Amino acid sequence: MKQIRLRDFIEDRDGCIYAVSAYDNDKAVGCILRYVPDENGSRQSPDGTRYTKYDFEEAFDYIRKNKPEYLDTVHRVPLGDIKKVHKPEEKIQSICQRDKRVDKLVSLFDVPPGNTGCTGSLLVGLENETSDIDMVVYGDHWFTAQKNLMNAVERGGMKPLSEELWKKVYNKRVPEIDYETFVLHEKRKWNRGEIDGTYFDLLYTRDYGDLNRVNISKGDVLGKKTIEAEVTDSSLIFDSPAIYSIDHDEISKVLSFTHTYSGQAVSGEIIEACGYVEDHGNEKWLVIGSTREAKGEYIISKTLIENSG
Repeated sequence: MKQIRLRDFIEDRDGCIYAVSAYDNDKAVGCILRYVPDENGSRQSPDGTRYTKYDFEEAFDYIRKNKPEYLDTVHRVPLGDIKKVHKPEEKIQSICQRDKRVDKLVSLFDVPPGNTGCTGSLLVGLENETSDIDMVVYGDHWFTAQKNLMNAVERGGMKPLSEELWKKVYNKRVPEIDYETFVLHEKRKWNRGEIDGTYFDLLYTRDYGDLNRVNISKGDVLGKKTIEAEVTDSSLIFDSPAIYSIDHDEISKVLSFTHTYSGQAVSGEIIEACGYVEDHGNEKWLVIGSTREAKGEYIISKTLIENSG
């Protein structure tokens, strides 16, 4: 079986469905509970099973009460407890057959077969009429998809996000930066859009040969800090967590565990980042997203802001 990786979904022995949220899955899969079987649930799978969708806090409450052995910074499901693995790249053709919007996006991204997929509720057949579309592209092919999306919008073949949708995204994220600064950064990312009236994300995941490139672990927290530094490697800035290698006397990497601050700056730009310093032995990392809300934490590109003026 192929390795389980970020943006796959897994199902445990009780039929609970989880979104994979980590790459280090050799013994137990790091994930977040999303759907729980419930005869009164509002979501229904193709085989007729009903589910209730859980948000972040509800999921942790459920695991704490019903499966405490899975409780960690994320949920850790042992490999022996996994009944089924859903892989976006393996199910993309069947999803395209039932959803023409996904089919259009696959054609638009125009990457080699096997390098694009659809995750989220569509992957596990639990979407409803309000569901967004979560597209995923693997490795460096993601940047091809990003470029093709940008070209499609600029040619008029794809609608850009409306002001109403930008405000909706901003209010959902509740970031520590003002609306104008948020949109300035977001508009150049080309990692989201609107198709046939539905919002979609273009999500990055490492390819199979690159899964162990950076191993993410929790270090000892040394305190809060605000830094300025030049980005030296931006190849993983859309990963989860987003990883910025930087040139700084003390900090070697800035990591963002919140999607809000992925893709904020590219190589050669100066960032200002506020987060918590973690000790990782011979390195120190600045972590943004120490809590889900990331209150008081942020990343901005000072270069982008200065050039926009």
